[in-house]
Amino acid sequence: MSFLRLKKIVLLLIMFETFCVAAQTSGKESVLEFQRNINKEFKDPAESPLTIEERKVFKSLTFLKIDTTYVVEAEFVRTPFESPFEMPTTKERTPIYVKYGELYFKLKGKNLKLNVYQSQDLLRKPEYADYLFLPFTDLTNGDITYGGGRYIDLLLPLSKKVTLDFNKAYNPYCAYSKKYACPIPPVENDLDIAIPVGVSYNTEDSLH
Repeated sequence: MSFLRLKKIVLLLIMFETFCVAAQTSGKESVLEFQRNINKEFKDPAESPLTIEERKVFKSLTFLKIDTTYVVEAEFVRTPFESPFEMPTTKERTPIYVKYGELYFKLKGKNLKLNVYQSQDLLRKPEYADYLFLPFTDLTNGDITYGGGRYIDLLLPLSKKVTLDFNKAYNPYCAYSKKYACPIPPVENDLDIAIPVGVSYNTEDSLH
C-alpha cells in the first residue's frame, strides 16, 4: 500500500471519528436542554405539579446518566384506520385517544415495537395539532424509574424514520401529586427490556 493511500485512509478514519464525537456531543446537548426545560417547568407555578412548599425547595429532578446508545432510529408505520378509544388513567377520567402509528426499532439486540397515540382533546388546540403521545413501561419501573411507566413526547413524523431518544423519557404528573389523572401505558407498549435513562424516580430523592 502506497504512503499516499495510507495517508488518505488515516484521514478518513480521523474524519469519521470526529463526526461520531460531534454527533454524540450534539445528542447530549439536546438531552441537557430537555432536562433544563423540564426543571424550569417544575419551578413554574402555572405548570408545575408540585405544591408551593415543594417548589420552594425544588432544585432539580433526578436524571439517570445520559447514554446515547438509547437513541435509536425507528421505522414509522402509519395506522390511519384506527378507532378512537378511552385510555384508562390513574383515576376515573378516560381521555379519548387514537392509535396514530407504530414504531419499529432495534435496541440492545432486541427487535421492539411501540405504538404512538394522538389525543383527540389536544387535537382541538392548534399548538398541539402535531403532538403525539408515547407512553411505555420497561423493566426499570418500580426500581429506578416510576412504577406506572413513563412518557415521551413526539411530533408528527415527516418521514418513515423517527429518532427515538429514551434519555427524554419523563414521569407522569401523578408520580408527584395524587390530584392528577395520568394515562396508563397500554399493555402493548410494555417493553421487555430495561431502559435505564431519562427521568428517574425515588420517593426519597426524586425531588432534591
